[in-house]
Amino acid sequence: MIVDSNTDVLIIGAGAAGLTAALAAHESGASVRLIEKQDRLGGTAAISGGVVWLPDHDQMAAQGKEDSVAEALAYFLSLDHGEMDEAVLGAFVTEARQMLTFLTGIDAIKLTMMPDYPDYYEDRPGAKADGGRSLDNELFDFTSLGEWRDRVFENGPSPRMMLRETPLGGGSGVVDPAELQRRNAEDLRGWGQALVGRLLKACLDRSIEPVLGCGGYRLCVENGRVTGAIVECGTAQETITARNGVILATGGFEWNDALKHAFLRGPLEAPASPPTNRGDGLKMAMAAGAGLGNMTSAWWVPTLAIPEAQWQSGEIRNMPVLIERTLPHGIMVNRDGKRFCNEAANYSALAGAFHAFNPATYDHPNLPAYLIFDSQYRERYPLSSIMPGTPLPEWVAQADSLEQLAAQIGVDATELTATVDRFNELADQLDDQDFGRGKTDYDRFYGDRSREGAGATLGSLGKAPYYAVEIRMGALGTNGGAKTNAQAQIVDVNGEPIAGLFGAGNVISAPTGSVYAGAGGTLGPALTFGYIAGRAAAQRANQ
Repeated sequence: MIVDSNTDVLIIGAGAAGLTAALAAHESGASVRLIEKQDRLGGTAAISGGVVWLPDHDQMAAQGKEDSVAEALAYFLSLDHGEMDEAVLGAFVTEARQMLTFLTGIDAIKLTMMPDYPDYYEDRPGAKADGGRSLDNELFDFTSLGEWRDRVFENGPSPRMMLRETPLGGGSGVVDPAELQRRNAEDLRGWGQALVGRLLKACLDRSIEPVLGCGGYRLCVENGRVTGAIVECGTAQETITARNGVILATGGFEWNDALKHAFLRGPLEAPASPPTNRGDGLKMAMAAGAGLGNMTSAWWVPTLAIPEAQWQSGEIRNMPVLIERTLPHGIMVNRDGKRFCNEAANYSALAGAFHAFNPATYDHPNLPAYLIFDSQYRERYPLSSIMPGTPLPEWVAQADSLEQLAAQIGVDATELTATVDRFNELADQLDDQDFGRGKTDYDRFYGDRSREGAGATLGSLGKAPYYAVEIRMGALGTNGGAKTNAQAQIVDVNGEPIAGLFGAGNVISAPTGSVYAGAGGTLGPALTFGYIAGRAAAQRANQ
């Protein structure tokens, strides 16, 4: 129920961007209303690893790592294919440090640099191959949230580790049992849970209580200015007047089939995000005349469907495939049984290989793909949450020979056998001459760190039985949406600001275009533009 239908700033969407915007607006002197259409908040950020990518921050300097705005700009611009607005990109790169200082100063965030996590395109100008720009969340005490403790979106068991303690962050994945027991007893959480939990606690401490089960339906526009929104709370509609601005922070459109088919460059079949991201804010912005940018792209990631894991609304959960495709004794092949990429390449750029189009057959030959691995892999490494030595579910194909495995998954047996033979030859030489797997620090980062050099990711397949799982193209979210200027104002089709309308997060055209810079490449811009939007809207209130 809406207690006050009038406010200075209305924020629609209570994920990381929306929570940050609420704090920035409040601390800048504006009254704030924050609404969220779901019965829990946090969205994609809450189920993510929670890592935040930020350039030129204080912790880098404190640990003797050099960085600058100029280097970060050079890094992005070396990867630009025309989709970036340099002023908007510049706003992210220059304001990121201030955002971190602001949130840290009000105890709304607590991050620690992961010193060895490399940028994803380490050969480009301005990249940091030795890491430093990716920051991890410290554990957060969820008991401090009181009755809000169970209102943060979750995706399975609560993470009791910091990401840097896990293989995803370069750690061992092992925590002393007594310490793990303490974390469970005290409800200490890491990853995106910690990120959202701290932001929420900072909001609650300032009497900013998100209204759940209340989503934006249509913006109110008077004389060309956005003055509020019609919202749906349960079955009722209500108008909230926002004297100085509305901030859209509703996430992407990766679960909206019509919008995906209208805009994306290729298939996005299995999103890894919550199924609530259906383009609500994008449609509201479009109806108000917003210009659009970067609409063909997404924060792509290969995914693995886990049939026994479902969202509350019944959709199958799709898990990002990060480590599994990078480990020794495994390869990815297409439906012809052929390798088609460097399996260890960064997940967002890997979409280019999955989206390859064959004009002769008029389809995408690398979709679906299959992760093929042998018993050496099975004995050593997990597959998603399936640990070595535990029973395999039915959706994992298993056979005593490659020929039998090929028949099970419907690929050409001769091609698959030839592909494995070729890969084994290259793996034994620790030199993937076909796709270059294992040549970069990033390739090896997610591999088996007990092995040296390219051996961290290269290892032959030669021990039966053999296994296969289907890999599809997914995304952590879309990254195209309403265009903004450097002040986070949403602009119209002519590039002019729409008075009273701001945006942050995946609902807007990403400040970094389609470039996923490194671990945390979505959350860094989302938090920063939430901060910019909140301050900008509040300044209008003060004026």
